[in-house]
Amino acid sequence: MRALTLALTFVALAASSAHAADVLIRDATVHTMTAAGALEHTDILIRNGRIAELGAHLAAPSGAEVIEASGRAVTPGLFGGIGRLGIEEIGLEPSVDDYALKLNAMRPEFDVTLAFDPDSAVLGVARLGGVTFAQLAPSSEAKGSIVSGQGALVRLDGAIAPGRTLFIDMGGDANPLSGGSRAAQYMLIAQALAEVRSPKEILMNDERLLTPAGRQTLAAYLSGSRRVVFKVNRAADIRQVIRFAQKEKLAVAIRGGAEGWRVAAELAAAKIPVILDPLDDLPESFDTVGATLENAARLNRAGVTVAFSFNDPEPHNIRKLRQAAGIAVANGLPHEAALEALTRAPAEIFGVAAENGSLARGRPADLVLWSGDPLEVTSLPDAVFVQGVAQPMRSRQTELRDRYLPKLKAHNAR
Repeated sequence: MRALTLALTFVALAASSAHAADVLIRDATVHTMTAAGALEHTDILIRNGRIAELGAHLAAPSGAEVIEASGRAVTPGLFGGIGRLGIEEIGLEPSVDDYALKLNAMRPEFDVTLAFDPDSAVLGVARLGGVTFAQLAPSSEAKGSIVSGQGALVRLDGAIAPGRTLFIDMGGDANPLSGGSRAAQYMLIAQALAEVRSPKEILMNDERLLTPAGRQTLAAYLSGSRRVVFKVNRAADIRQVIRFAQKEKLAVAIRGGAEGWRVAAELAAAKIPVILDPLDDLPESFDTVGATLENAARLNRAGVTVAFSFNDPEPHNIRKLRQAAGIAVANGLPHEAALEALTRAPAEIFGVAAENGSLARGRPADLVLWSGDPLEVTSLPDAVFVQGVAQPMRSRQTELRDRYLPKLKAHNAR
């Protein structure tokens, strides 16, 4: 019933875009993130929240708003990474930090999307940076578990996608959650899967890891139809995840992957995507001895699907992820591959490629018009559309600026 309610909410919010105004964006450089590539001097006609036409010299329907792009870049809306958007407001105020379960138990049924606040002030700040979708994720904290729980893809108009993703923290940082050993992490996960597969053999005592709801939740991931994200960095740990996923027939992705380039061939052969932080460089622990700014470029050359997300899950700076993508370009990643890591790749990884991540006729108009190169730090969005609806180019930050900056200037002029 809960999943059905969330799905209906998503559909209802999507249907509201049917009342979006007709818009013609004229003479843009359109980065479609499809096989069509980047299209110069191209018009985009938006009708009923979708891309009705892509082409040159399109006629504007009666009453349509016309935006002159003058050759500026248009991209799909950007991915804001994996984190706490809408489930963390202010880090120092625990009453609005809803991302962690601290029951000292393995509870895969924990779903952070139930705490999502579509009116969070952080969403407006992210939209002004060109972010239109992001992946909510729970966090393993003290007294938690290596299985931190479930999250979902959210749009920055407040809609929640119906699919779910399971997050598991492993590696050196997760040792305190598993008795102090990496080996124990796999022992615990294997036991949990055994409980799901053979519930009649479960001992009715304290040796059980999962509740009935937890077993039901975990069972949904055993078919390989839902994504399981393992947070690991060390090459040896990534290899273990690859073997574990193949043995258990799980659809997995690697989050972190600081040493992913060392096992790029194995990742490519297993078709396992890597969601990495483009700014990872120099060792911060024994898990990241091989960290390098060339990680994304090396994985891309090996044929690994790469998406970008900051390691720090707090939501206030996710708009800066495109600047980090520019750093990856400076270290060998092709420009279009960097854009793909912010658009199509995460949409495909998290199962929303039909709604986000690319621009084509019939697709929802989820896009951004930029003042310059989208990966350049000085470029800014001139217009942002989510499901064909033009988003207000303001946030709590701009409102505070407009309120107090004139007073400050008047005071300094005295």
